[in-house]
Amino acid sequence: MAKTCVAVIFGGCSSEHEVSCVSVQTIIRAMNRDKYDIVMIGITKEGQWLKADSVEDITSGAWYSSKVKAMILPDRGIHGIMLQKEGEMPSFVRIDVAFPVLHGLNGEDGTIQGLFELAGIPYVGCGVLASAASMDKFYTKIIAATTGVRQAAWTPVLGEELTADAESVLDRVESERTYPVFVKPSRAGSSQGVSKAHDRKELKDALLLAAEHDRKILVEETIKGREIECAVLGAYDPKASGVGEIVAGDVFYSYDAKYSNPESKTVIDPEMAAETVEAVRSYAVAIFKALDCFGLSRVDFFVCEDGTVVFNEINTLPGFTAISMYPMLWGARGLEKEELVDRLIAMAAER
Repeated sequence: MAKTCVAVIFGGCSSEHEVSCVSVQTIIRAMNRDKYDIVMIGITKEGQWLKADSVEDITSGAWYSSKVKAMILPDRGIHGIMLQKEGEMPSFVRIDVAFPVLHGLNGEDGTIQGLFELAGIPYVGCGVLASAASMDKFYTKIIAATTGVRQAAWTPVLGEELTADAESVLDRVESERTYPVFVKPSRAGSSQGVSKAHDRKELKDALLLAAEHDRKILVEETIKGREIECAVLGAYDPKASGVGEIVAGDVFYSYDAKYSNPESKTVIDPEMAAETVEAVRSYAVAIFKALDCFGLSRVDFFVCEDGTVVFNEINTLPGFTAISMYPMLWGARGLEKEELVDRLIAMAAER
């Protein structure tokens, strides 16, 4: 039987470039070489598309010095990649499936999904609309509100408002929210640019930091509760995994706490009332469907002391690192990484 040719794309221009380069190694190692021909394409932070020759080159960073450009073209007749080494004529590789392992902007926000749609190439994960809406916390909140699931109350702030009259913005936020508050860029992942503010000075600093990541900013009420995550897998009849708990080694699960603090840990199937677990699982699927997601997503919640479940956010291309919750949750249900990756690739043809 002919192998399926899969283009695995990693790196990217976002602030989560390094996380992507780790996630992709897990995915490539989980791919059965008897079933798949793999073309590895790395996107540098500057936006260059380069061919990586091996997973070892990704680990070492040698791919950054690749002399071969590798670009997916929108021409449906090509249905794949143009490879070009400097000074030589280009060659073309037809691919069956694209597997974007890109976190954050320009990878998880519908942009590269649009390229796959133009090229007519089946791809792993959510489509253009779901990716864009789920990446943008403004619109995630608006759409998720239709499910009736409780969310943290929030105040929107635009970067241009902050530049024009920061004091008025601070006054407005303080009139609507009570300290402490969380300040988040609307479109950033892995907790990049997120801060907790306890007073006016910290709020201003947090808004300025968030504005470095996005012109749209959310100021949210602080929800006191356990950080609970749930993995969703499927096409038109998605299923939820069990739940996992994040125990942050810092004030909150920031980027550094997630990837650099050894005190942070994940707990699979933590002690929790059965009805609360089922509420999280059903809410995760409801939000997945409301946002028109496809393939995979991780849905994050807070569970308060009284058992109230509060939706936090959704991640349409969750991490696949050694400490990432998504593959761990499915592994706990007997779905190991190789089968999980197989299912994701197979679903690409169902779109």
